Amino acid sequence: MDNVRKSVIAGSWYPGDPPVLKRDIAEYFRNVPDRGLSGEVVGLIAPHAGYRYSGQVAAYAYQLVRGKNYDGVVLIGPSHRVAFPGVSVWGSGAFETPLGHVPVHEKLAQEMTRASGILVDFPAAHAHEHSLEIQLPFLQMALGDFSFVPLVMGDQDAATCRKLAKVIVQAGKNRRLLVVASSDLSHFHEDEKARALDGATLKHVRDNDAEGLLEDLARGQTEACGGGPMAVTMMAARGLGASHSLLLKYAHSGEATGDLQSVVGYAAAVYYQ
Repeated sequence: MDNVRKSVIAGSWYPGDPPVLKRDIAEYFRNVPDRGLSGEVVGLIAPHAGYRYSGQVAAYAYQLVRGKNYDGVVLIGPSHRVAFPGVSVWGSGAFETPLGHVPVHEKLAQEMTRASGILVDFPAAHAHEHSLEIQLPFLQMALGDFSFVPLVMGDQDAATCRKLAKVIVQAGKNRRLLVVASSDLSHFHEDEKARALDGATLKHVRDNDAEGLLEDLARGQTEACGGGPMAVTMMAARGLGASHSLLLKYAHSGEATGDLQSVVGYAAAVYYQ
């Protein structure tokens, strides 16, 4: 297959050995209580740290789509390493993980690119970015075979978020899409301050208040490295018929490391019909 984006974090951020990776994700799933949602899941928010820190939190989101079938997945993450305008789409080929290749939904990517005016072909945004790759093994274990549109946001301002959400809704009118936001929350504060900052974010997540989240992020009232992807997913899920929201799990890195002086926050949430 041409244009394969090779794994850059397997063996460090998550296990590079396929049987170990499958075992670990299966164990994360076993630790998630049954939510018994009756509606169709349209959007998810999941963290993107190493599995040691945030894998169990991510499992709360992906457990809800195990065995489900979607016409495509739109996976949105922030750019941690490269600054660029707009939103970068990897428009063809596949992403590689230890569990195999995940094909890009090329037709969907092309439709979104033509319709958006903000999607750009900038492969450097994807080359070393972990926020998308870290989600793929969970999606592979949950969905089996699927295709997706990989999006990395260089701009996370409100206007870009609204435009991207509109394009996703248009693309999903005649498709069953799953929209996934990859984001961590506050970074490197002590426990009490982190919980206060994250609490503001989590209120917006629970209330499905994307505009409020963007306003608080712009004012510095809260923190989320993938605040834009979170807002886009909330907006798009609502536009695709999701009328319910649920915060599934919150934790921070100190619960894994024991270090409460400098933590990173993680959350899992679902938007469903």
